[in-house]
Amino acid sequence: MDVILHQLAQLLLKAIPTFVLVLLLHFYLKAVFFKPLSKVLEKRYEATEGARKLAEQSLRDADAKTAQYEAALRAARSEIYLAQEQIHKQLQEHEAAELAAARQQADEAIRQAKAALAKDVEEAKAGLARESELLSNQIVASILRGSVA
Repeated sequence: MDVILHQLAQLLLKAIPTFVLVLLLHFYLKAVFFKPLSKVLEKRYEATEGARKLAEQSLRDADAKTAQYEAALRAARSEIYLAQEQIHKQLQEHEAAELAAARQQADEAIRQAKAALAKDVEEAKAGLARESELLSNQIVASILRGSVA
């Protein structure tokens, strides 16, 4: 057994330089390769994450502006509808006023026509009364002339 332990000790002594070399290679690669690589990967992640966050922020801003524009559009439409309604109301009032004025003029014309017609009727009655008086006088005169003769 001593021989085996002695061989094992010699094997371990021969492996120490390899172990040290692997250990040095580990720290060398860690310092020269893996640290810069991890820094580059971290910067890359930050850049892509930053771009993603910036894109998300831009989308939120665009959504907010879209909502703002839609609200302004709704407000403008409601103002237009109110203005149209007001113009329509004014037009109806104007038409009603013109219709009332036309009715008043028509009523005045009818009243004047009735007054003129009544005056004409009275003049016609007076004229007929005069003519009937004249005719009756002529008839009476002609009858009296015929009976005297």
